[in-house]
Amino acid sequence: MAEIIDEAQRCLKCKKPLCKEGCPVKTEIPAIMQMFLDGKMNEAGEMLFENNPLTALCSLICPHEKNCYGHCVLNKKGNPIKFYEVEQYISSFYLDKAKLKKPEQNGFMIAIIGAGPAGLTLAILMAKKGYKVTIIDSKDKIGGVLRYGIPEFRLPKSLLDKLLARMYELGILFRPNTLIGPTITIDDMFRDGYDAIFIGTGVWNPNRLRIPGESLGNVHFAIDYLKNPDSYDNLGDKVVIIGAGNVAMDAARTILRKSNAKVDIIFFRGREDVTALEEELRFAEVDGVHMNYYLNTIKIEQDGIIVEPVLKIEKEDGTIEYKNDSEHPYKIPSSSVIIAVGQGPLSNIVNNSKQIDTNKRGLIAANETGATTREGVYAAGDVVSGAKTVVEAVAATKLAAEEIDRYVKKKHGIIVQD
Repeated sequence: MAEIIDEAQRCLKCKKPLCKEGCPVKTEIPAIMQMFLDGKMNEAGEMLFENNPLTALCSLICPHEKNCYGHCVLNKKGNPIKFYEVEQYISSFYLDKAKLKKPEQNGFMIAIIGAGPAGLTLAILMAKKGYKVTIIDSKDKIGGVLRYGIPEFRLPKSLLDKLLARMYELGILFRPNTLIGPTITIDDMFRDGYDAIFIGTGVWNPNRLRIPGESLGNVHFAIDYLKNPDSYDNLGDKVVIIGAGNVAMDAARTILRKSNAKVDIIFFRGREDVTALEEELRFAEVDGVHMNYYLNTIKIEQDGIIVEPVLKIEKEDGTIEYKNDSEHPYKIPSSSVIIAVGQGPLSNIVNNSKQIDTNKRGLIAANETGATTREGVYAAGDVVSGAKTVVEAVAATKLAAEEIDRYVKKKHGIIVQD
């Protein structure tokens, strides 16, 4: 607690805060810091929650070095303010204590497909505007990637349970274990009186390497492993993970905590090109993950993977060229292989709905305010942008919430100030 107070006191409370500008949801950081020091915990918590309903979660998993922390003016002296620690203290305090009042209802209904970051954010924002909100998800609990893709040691799931309690106070309905598309369709939902529908289903379809061996029994996809690591109780003593993003790091660190297996990560580029956050990479290394760079996996076998060295060639004009050394392949032994080379969207909704366009990657086509090519249907978050951060999903969803509110009110002849 003393360290958190010290961080708040160190904050310069800049009149033009670069930390706020670096935050995708433009959190009023100096004001929050001052309110905290003045003992106005409830007010500070409410301000954070109103601006970002997932503030208690983002404070733990945001890429702080790219956002508030990385933009702090004290970075010039090498000692930026750790606002996220103060944010976590305030927001978790608020989530424990807050008793949200159900707003007066406006008579309009919103359906939200997907209980991940985008869906949860929109549900809370629209409920606060007086809408009757139903959030529908194919899984049994809320959270999406927050619950089923991020390990407990990084994000305690108790925070999601507390958030759900606040959502119930706002009158939000949650319909679990329901897959929209094959049985219930978008058309059915409009028939049943929803004024607008929001899609925030994320990206749960793992990308393939498209190499021999991907169907073997000892091969798994990282995003599937993270859904329920306890069901993977026979990975053996040596696990090789192909890919070096945040999902790969989460899988590797989870395996190390749940077994005595050694974990190697294989990446086809160098350390400087790793897509995981630097902090996550460092934690993985500290935990004992062995990183292997400049290796291209060409085949998976029962007892290992076949790789080719990747040669990094600097050309005379200064550009870099990569070339696989196909003449010197070799085997890296393994008992299990986990593939972590990204995810794409599932197609169950768009394949069973009319007029919802997608791009070449299968992501839903939507404009900056979330409007899709079908009237009344909106989308935001990873299902539109591809895998990005939780706070970026919140920022995009806030824009969608304002547009949905305008759309529904105009639809019903209510004058809206643009």
